[in-house]
Amino acid sequence: MSTNEAPSTKPRETDDVPVPATLRKSLKNRHIQLIALGGAIGTGLFYGSSESIALAGPSILLAYLIGGFAIFMIVRALSEMSVEDPKAGAFSYYATRYWSKRAGFISGWNYWFNYILVSMVELAVVGSFVNYWWPAIPTWVSAAVFLVLITAANLLGVSKFGEFEFWFAIIKIVAVIAMIIGGLAVIVFALPTASGIKASFANWFTVGGGFFPNGLMGRASDGSWTGLLMALVVVMFSFGGTELIGITAGETEDPRTTIPRATNDIIWRILVFYIGALGVIMAVVPWNTIDGKSSPFVQIFDSVGIHAAAAILNFVCLTAVMSVYNSGLYANSRMLYSLAKQNNAPAYLGRLNKRGVPVAGVLTSAVITAIAVVVVFVWPEFAFNYLMSIATIAGIINWTMIMFTEMKFRKVVAAGGAPEDTELAGKSGQEALDAIHFKLPFAKVTPWVVLAFLALVVVLMCFSASYRVAVIAGVIWLAILFVAYQLTQAKK
Repeated sequence: MSTNEAPSTKPRETDDVPVPATLRKSLKNRHIQLIALGGAIGTGLFYGSSESIALAGPSILLAYLIGGFAIFMIVRALSEMSVEDPKAGAFSYYATRYWSKRAGFISGWNYWFNYILVSMVELAVVGSFVNYWWPAIPTWVSAAVFLVLITAANLLGVSKFGEFEFWFAIIKIVAVIAMIIGGLAVIVFALPTASGIKASFANWFTVGGGFFPNGLMGRASDGSWTGLLMALVVVMFSFGGTELIGITAGETEDPRTTIPRATNDIIWRILVFYIGALGVIMAVVPWNTIDGKSSPFVQIFDSVGIHAAAAILNFVCLTAVMSVYNSGLYANSRMLYSLAKQNNAPAYLGRLNKRGVPVAGVLTSAVITAIAVVVVFVWPEFAFNYLMSIATIAGIINWTMIMFTEMKFRKVVAAGGAPEDTELAGKSGQEALDAIHFKLPFAKVTPWVVLAFLALVVVLMCFSASYRVAVIAGVIWLAILFVAYQLTQAKK
């Protein structure tokens, strides 16, 4: 070799430089921070919060605090594993590696189908937001256009997904912060409101029966159950998507630093974007006038004469819907890739293109989502009453399996079975457990406390007519997954 010849360098792993087919570690810290934040802010906050407020009144703030603590511990459990062993597929891979192949199969396919159904609903309603400005456009056209656009974006590479999600999250964050600042201005400057009631945080305790208007749990005049405990059910499902942090670990530049930071920030996100936002709303708009006919975020601006808020929020919700499908398609494609690598899905789903994208996983998930959207348009009652019941309970199943898997992970680590390419390799017993970089707090007790809480949520679901069918659907759904696993193993 000539001495003047430049030394060879290893190709950098980005979406734009062809390297051997592998997942690219292209997600930067800012991507992970905003993906985690955006995952906790969706249409559930902008519109669904009116349902939870109606159930519990101002005490809904406690429900978000309690539910937020539970979801924080769930993500901490997942992140403990993601930091030590960052892999695509996250909890499905961990369930297979540290529990059993059956657990990985159930966890992975449960999560994949859950996001198919969530994407189905989001794409089905995207037309209603477009029709706000262009009522002549058929809703199915809007659904088809956004499905194609987001699918195409996911095929460009993980860094492009991260960039799209970054800006989607920025829009949602700006909207919530603007609402909080606007509401505080109304309170501080004592601006007149449409209700005639002076805006004040004292309204939490003086309007419509005080802070606990419906108590912990009780029956309303129509026979339905209300109260703080019943609101927990609605609250928990508004946190769906926060576990996306774990899915991104396998494609993050520095998961050992980035994942812990994004996970720990969940607490202040919940405090600011849920408790802070809803606290300000109920200080300005009497909680008993929040009826769900319009978003509480629109009502707070309408109450002081800013009527353009509806159009602004419509745009924010449109981006939120696109964000959900963008995240869902990303998560599902990586989940199928992981399942294929575990031999729990067809092998073609484990192939990557030169940009490190599991194209087959992206396209397969997009096609199934498109079919599901057609089902919504053709059989809306079946889709919303039965299919969405599976999506409702699938979140609980997923969180439950994360907690059990974390306990299995610790047992394997203590036995000296940690992955060889980690700092835990060669260690066992308490030494290995002490060497875990990002530990779940009070790990001997926390999983059981969280599991007991999730069991309480399932019991509470049985008291609600709309959620009761989800519990029944959950039992049937788990049975289907068990049978499907046994059939696949029998064929092999």
